[in-house]
Amino acid sequence: MTIDEVVLLLKASQATGLTTFQEIILRSSWSGKTYTNIACEADYGEERVRQVAAHLWQLLSDFCKEPINKSNFRQTLENHRLSKAHQQLVKEFNRAATAISLEFPSGAVSLNSRFYIPRLPIEELAYAEMAEPGSVICIKAPKKMGKSSLILRLLARASNQGFRTVTLDFQQADKAVFASLDKFLRWFCANVSRELQLEPKLNDYWDEDMDSKVSCSIYFQEYLLSALSSPLVLVLNEVDWVFEYQEIAGKLLSLVRTWHEQAKGVEIWQKLRLILVYSTEILVPRKLTQSPFNIGLTINLPPFTKEQVENLAQRHGLDWTDGKDAESLMAMVGGHPYLVRLALYHLVGKGGLERDLGQLLQQAPTEAGIYHEYLRQFVLALGEKPELGNAFYEVINATNYVKLEPALADKLQSMGLINLEGDRSTPACELYRLYFRQYLKTSVQNSGCNSTATFDRKLRSEKGFDLFE
Repeated sequence: MTIDEVVLLLKASQATGLTTFQEIILRSSWSGKTYTNIACEADYGEERVRQVAAHLWQLLSDFCKEPINKSNFRQTLENHRLSKAHQQLVKEFNRAATAISLEFPSGAVSLNSRFYIPRLPIEELAYAEMAEPGSVICIKAPKKMGKSSLILRLLARASNQGFRTVTLDFQQADKAVFASLDKFLRWFCANVSRELQLEPKLNDYWDEDMDSKVSCSIYFQEYLLSALSSPLVLVLNEVDWVFEYQEIAGKLLSLVRTWHEQAKGVEIWQKLRLILVYSTEILVPRKLTQSPFNIGLTINLPPFTKEQVENLAQRHGLDWTDGKDAESLMAMVGGHPYLVRLALYHLVGKGGLERDLGQLLQQAPTEAGIYHEYLRQFVLALGEKPELGNAFYEVINATNYVKLEPALADKLQSMGLINLEGDRSTPACELYRLYFRQYLKTSVQNSGCNSTATFDRKLRSEKGFDLFE
């Protein structure tokens, strides 16, 4: 059994289910943590942890028909397979729970959702780094890969540990905020102040005769951090929106580096824990790549593995234990979390199986498929950058792999459209190859050249309006 199967078995078999605290003990014990560690992280007394754990070991002993304790918990259960009766119990539990809690995959996966799939060891690495004084974490991935869901869990962990938390979303800033570095940093400091429920006192610390970065640092050190009795986790979300303003972006990132360096020698800066989040669709200008993206912990969110896809299918009430359906879905969409979840949502929507996987996959690369709206976002992006469309056309029509100009390959990889191994480019998944090839092939035949302009006109004529206005 896996730890997920252990948790599901107990949830399915107990009339009262499984409490969050019980699940924490199970998962923490599985990963080798001591009762003392668990008590500290969960903010419970160690004796309470031991009492709850003893009850769990007894339940598992009854299931396995042999003694289970903390020391042999993982070793015993990893070698123990679910009986057919227990498999059916878990299956029925998943179906019943799914009918009640099915969620359309949009935005962050909520903290209490059964559909969040941990991507160990990423979560544990991020939790550990966040606990370090003056730490910096950079989380990057294409859109809909799970960044928001991970951030939600980091913030929850920080709050549980008594940390203060603030999230700034640069996407919500008015364009006027980026008119100058001074205006941007004042907006930045004012918003952090309000989120901490502190009165903004910019004029008390801002000196026009000094560099704006210096004033910003003084404001943080002498006012914001000094007012806090616990560490501050500051999440800078959608940092890629600042990249359009390279001068401001460069100054902000160098400021982050400075604060990280100051934490090594100035105690008050150790209170600050920074998390920078950005989508890789916006390629970081080369002049910005040195600061701060090469400090602290960098997290690249990977696709789901086959085991994770099977786990998620099980949570949707589907019996994919033979692995064939998971392989079929991944052959089309890879392990992209959103594309996988959207498929599972449509398979079990409205309380039951409304279509078979084969039909869903057959329609996937067409305008009648469930991914059409998602794919149209790439249509927009490729239409705005014809050189990218031409490069992608080469990749999806190659029988093996293509060697692209490095800048174009980097951009297509950052968008999540291709896989890049060394200088070899291949489509990220079969869905992209099939969907875009049907348009680009017609466009090339009609125009006699690799023109995304023709591609754009074809789409506009089909839809009766201009996608790019």
